Amino acid sequence: MREVISLAHGNGGKLTQELIKDIFLPCFDNPLLAPLTDSAVFEINGTKLAFTTDSYVIRPLFFPGGDIGKLSVSGTINDLAVMGAKPIFISCGLIIEEGLSLLTLKKIIRSVEKTARYAGVSVAAGDTKVVEKGSADGIFINTSGIGIVPSGINLSFERIETGDYIIVNGTVGDHSVAVLSRREELGFEKSVSSDCAPLYDLVEKLKPYWESIKFMRDPTRGGLAGVFNEVVQGRGFGIELWERSIPFQEETIVICELLGIDPLYLANEGKILFFVERERAKDVLRALHTHSLGKKASIIGEVVAEPAGRVYLRTNIGTKRVLDMLIEDQLPRIC
Repeated sequence: MREVISLAHGNGGKLTQELIKDIFLPCFDNPLLAPLTDSAVFEINGTKLAFTTDSYVIRPLFFPGGDIGKLSVSGTINDLAVMGAKPIFISCGLIIEEGLSLLTLKKIIRSVEKTARYAGVSVAAGDTKVVEKGSADGIFINTSGIGIVPSGINLSFERIETGDYIIVNGTVGDHSVAVLSRREELGFEKSVSSDCAPLYDLVEKLKPYWESIKFMRDPTRGGLAGVFNEVVQGRGFGIELWERSIPFQEETIVICELLGIDPLYLANEGKILFFVERERAKDVLRALHTHSLGKKASIIGEVVAEPAGRVYLRTNIGTKRVLDMLIEDQLPRIC
């Protein structure tokens, strides 16, 4: 393991996994944390609850399709949603750099309020700290969230089986490209907007099919490839993705090709990966298509027996391309 922290430790790839395994789990390991899912799920007095926390250090603070305020609410709500939990409360902790304009702060806080209201949650607790100029980058936000897991939801790695289909609810890689374009002022004629959005409403739309949905995950840091590698790690199955079926915006592909970036490793902030019984996958797909955030949903791959523990892409020309965990970071600070 490296002796100092690098940006790559935060990209959701191999070095992130090393941090978790070698530093965090030996100290924090417990039955709630051990599954390493997006939220801890537990029961109190017969009520099943989910709890999660996330920190947001995105640069720039404002980008096409969103800002750090909208992102901080959406990301935490989505970590609850992929556990099937209906979000009810969030907290909002702010680390503000000296010199940030009050106008900028007001815009961000109004965005937090607007997104929380849209998602039907209340900001139930908060905290503010101010640090010296140069000790932060404008503002960092931490949000924690709690939600209620309704009956009929049973999501876990253990339910995934060979033959299950994988669905994504729309185009991939847009968030990272939107952030990169604004950060580097690339000036492309057609801009890409972030997909940043809270997604519990989309999950609730699938209620008739909850029993057929085995597992859900939101592909943020590390993108699709990173999440799928986490899912297959140490398990007796692999994942085959179909390049022809993965939805992309044309502008996202063009920008990725120009910059030499692989969109399968780019973060998304309004997408869920659904592992679904093969027999019900088309029903789930049809239901997704009736929701504004699922219009471009697609079946993008399946769970396979071999090679176990690996992820590969079936390319448009019929070859297989192995998708490993990232080591170096393609694009830091995108969430």
